Amino acid sequence: MTRFIFILCAIASAAFGDTKPLRLDFGVYQSDRATVMYRKFTPILEAIQYPIEQLIQQPVDIHLTIFEDYESGIKALAKGEVDFVRFGPASYILAEQQNPKIQLLAMEQRKGLTRFNGFIIARADAGIKELKDVKGKSFAFGDVNSTIGRFLSQAELLDASINAEDLTHYAYLGRHDLVANAVISGSHDAGALKESTYSKLCDPKKIKVIHTFENVTKPWVAREGLEQPIQEAITKALRSLHKPEVLGELGCSGFVDATPEDYDTIREGMKKSETFIPKKETPTQE
Repeated sequence: MTRFIFILCAIASAAFGDTKPLRLDFGVYQSDRATVMYRKFTPILEAIQYPIEQLIQQPVDIHLTIFEDYESGIKALAKGEVDFVRFGPASYILAEQQNPKIQLLAMEQRKGLTRFNGFIIARADAGIKELKDVKGKSFAFGDVNSTIGRFLSQAELLDASINAEDLTHYAYLGRHDLVANAVISGSHDAGALKESTYSKLCDPKKIKVIHTFENVTKPWVAREGLEQPIQEAITKALRSLHKPEVLGELGCSGFVDATPEDYDTIREGMKKSETFIPKKETPTQE
């Protein structure tokens, strides 16, 4: 990727004379293996570089940072250590709480929609047919700041009259693929993950979807103080993307404008989840 970016920048520099390239730092946290994250984001960052350059009339060099965990990415955006990011809804909300001046750039679409499903899964031999059957079982959550992997799934469990004390044990495993592997291996009876991870890793004959719930698609967010023309250029560049070969790795079909109100249902779910874990407990990441 480094060599490919160098070539793009060299061509852009020739087009704009001796203008110094604008460095833009893009960040994403590790919701999957680092190699998978790299593969997912390389095509889209390369695709938006040229339209951004044309809109701001300056060569651009986009640098990709993959944060080790959600918390690192949230803090980096809130502190302005990266220029723009692609986060889950809950991470955007948590970053906004730390710095209300961050700005939404766009939100993804899936099959033309801004809603998609999260899954709660269970081993077929675990005696779990529906959500209420999770009581008395073990559960694998994702990252402690994950929209699907924690906040919304805990809100769904609460709606089924299940809180942390009703589980034999539970853990925060960090990534969606680790949740899938925990249920597959039998270390946990059930778990919460995104639909794409289930489709990729789980055998539906052995691992069943016992409950689905609605989530909002991921936002792309700019740091406080990123110049308005650059923000607008990023948004326009994202909205201009339609090629499946570029968007396919992210599992999205395009981008639309976003407002804070688009994520109000996530805020409600996060608020509800606060009662899932007794106050005496502090969630820890394995």
